[in-house]
Amino acid sequence: MNIVTAAKFSSAFVALALAASAAFAQAPVRPPYGNQITLDTAKKVAVGAMGEAKKQNWNVAVAVVDNHGMLIYYEMMDNTQTASAHLAVEKARTSATLRRPSKELEQAIADGRIATLGLGAMPVEGGLPIVIDGKMIGAIGVSGMAAPQDGQIARAGLDALK
Repeated sequence: MNIVTAAKFSSAFVALALAASAAFAQAPVRPPYGNQITLDTAKKVAVGAMGEAKKQNWNVAVAVVDNHGMLIYYEMMDNTQTASAHLAVEKARTSATLRRPSKELEQAIADGRIATLGLGAMPVEGGLPIVIDGKMIGAIGVSGMAAPQDGQIARAGLDALK
């Protein structure tokens, strides 16, 4: 490697490091993990979500996971597309393990952060963390409709805890 190539490489490395540290510094604070969600609370969230889905006449699957992404409660309406069974669970796991709405990953990719695809997560709206008293206890994932509709149903599930 000659001096010019080394200088270009060093400059690119410094720029990348500065960009990464700036992105890290701007990252929002994620809620700490709390106790795992109980089955009763998981059912309450799912009932709220299913109530919204029924009100809108939308066929969906709803999954509630604990704060580590393990499935606690699952329900799928009749005539829901088959793929939604898997996608609802993965949206919930994404939100639980990364402590953020799955929509944030979708937005990161739309903003050009294609490295987000390497996280092994579901970067589609419809997964939301369940936070009680400032601590994350689990997450809900919804699939079956367009992503914004899935997000609306997931928010209704969270609203059931208010």
